[in-house]
Amino acid sequence: MKMEARDERLLIREFLDGKPSGLQELIERHQTRLYSYIFVMVKDKQLADDLFQDTFVKVINTLKSGSYNDEGKFIQWAMRIAHNLVIDHFRKQKKLNYAEVANDKYDLMDTLRVTDPSIEDTLVTEQIHKDVRLLMEHLPTEQKEVLYLRCYAGLSFKDIAEQTEVSINTALGRMRYALINMRKMVKEKNIILTR
Repeated sequence: MKMEARDERLLIREFLDGKPSGLQELIERHQTRLYSYIFVMVKDKQLADDLFQDTFVKVINTLKSGSYNDEGKFIQWAMRIAHNLVIDHFRKQKKLNYAEVANDKYDLMDTLRVTDPSIEDTLVTEQIHKDVRLLMEHLPTEQKEVLYLRCYAGLSFKDIAEQTEVSINTALGRMRYALINMRKMVKEKNIILTR
């Protein structure tokens, strides 16, 4: 394993020194695992081909920009890029589907779910929850606490007020400011939090 990681560092160095064979070997080494992951997620050969190619375009651009942090974990890094591209694809699809429905006649039956959530829905939902948890880390402690108790622990504002030893109005105010601050962060960082 250490030998492979060292080899990958050398292959990346070769590529950065102008020898495309270094990148070619990296692609050949990991293409089956990476492509299989993408294909399992999207279940469409053409889309998987496109996302696989997009993954390596992003890999190349990141390597050339000097932003790659070499810790001997090339495949994990490439898999994370592929995962993010799959999530982005499904988010864009959801937006497009919503826009198409909004332009047509509204039909209540179009909005009803009659099946379990798809893999795409699950992936997007997991990513949204992860993004929200990361945003929460940037909130002041009091706001983070109220948001956690309300959204994750399911407590009422009365219970939150008792547990944090503040008035209900203070708990409500902290929740309000937490949501305002999170909306600002979402807007500033251009994060999409939709299913």
